[in-house]
Amino acid sequence: MKLGIFMYSLAGGGAERQASYILDYCVKNNIDVHLILMNNTIKYELPEGLPIHYIEKSKHDENGIIKALKIPLLAHKYSKLVKQLQLTHSVSLLTRPNFINVIAGKITSYNFKIIINELAYPSLQYSYKGFQSTFNKLLIKLLYKKSDLVISNSEGNASDLIANFNVPKQIMNVVHNPIDLDKIKKINPVESFFDNNTFNIITLGRLDVGKNHIMLIEAIHKVNNPLVRLYIFGDGVMQKELMLLIKKLNLGTHVFLVGFDPNPYKYLKASDLFIFGSNHEGFPNVILEAMSCGLPILTTNCQSGPSEIMELNIAKNDLMITDYGILVPIKNSDLMAKGIRYFIDNKKYMKFCKKNGQSRIKDFEKESILRAYVNLIRTI
Repeated sequence: MKLGIFMYSLAGGGAERQASYILDYCVKNNIDVHLILMNNTIKYELPEGLPIHYIEKSKHDENGIIKALKIPLLAHKYSKLVKQLQLTHSVSLLTRPNFINVIAGKITSYNFKIIINELAYPSLQYSYKGFQSTFNKLLIKLLYKKSDLVISNSEGNASDLIANFNVPKQIMNVVHNPIDLDKIKKINPVESFFDNNTFNIITLGRLDVGKNHIMLIEAIHKVNNPLVRLYIFGDGVMQKELMLLIKKLNLGTHVFLVGFDPNPYKYLKASDLFIFGSNHEGFPNVILEAMSCGLPILTTNCQSGPSEIMELNIAKNDLMITDYGILVPIKNSDLMAKGIRYFIDNKKYMKFCKKNGQSRIKDFEKESILRAYVNLIRTI
């Protein structure tokens, strides 16, 4: 097997971190693997000597319509590179690389296996108005079914692809995201970063509409507790808008935009609570990362992932209390604020969640999941 891992970039994000894990596993297990990118941003550590190729070096803020129009050209370039490298299996992660991967396989006489990864819940990710959402939903429905294997990271988004995007059940498989427990255990907390006299809440994620940091900021405002702090780690297009909201609500000493850090674990280990406000997910790595750092979880019950990770039995329109933390309905700042207050008022429950989380996280240990992932690809 000669494997290509293809995605847009290795900028900060859960999919990018997963790709770095796959690449590292392949190199350590003597699998001939190549990384192919469309942007030269690399924020994760890669194995020494890993071959890296580019079919273009685009700017991250490229217009969405231009991105769409370039897909056939990029598919042509990618098909030529796959043939040149003599890849037997092409694995893509995230939507546009998935489109390019499938099209490349259909326009060349060179035979290779097309494996795509869907790491979001497409019906919701592309539920927003506009050209990009309409375009992506159409191409998912047309192209995904033409691949040899579709790998999703949760039962929820697998069901969405089968029910709403015509992906045949026989080419659909679920492999959960991995977590590097050994690496995380070795990282020491940065105790001096937080004020020990305050209740320090942390969240990780791109600053975009889907992650809904606006709702989290509004929840902090509604909690109205002088000792509560929210630290938002991540970069993205909504940074200015979030800064303006923080200023408008007079939360400059309560909510902080910290930026992206490839090693968030040192901050997670030193904080009190992990919070997550996403409107939709595939299988959020950040919840696994927070749980592995001993944090209780407060998250939206978005489709999909959180309910699987936290083993929620029954969804309801209120606080959903589990052995690992609390879920609340999406887009509900009132219930998110209620969840924050619940943790502040129930220290025993916080300890209970931390203890249970340390047991639950072992189900997502990196080595066993990556072995299953690569073995699945070998069967194609």
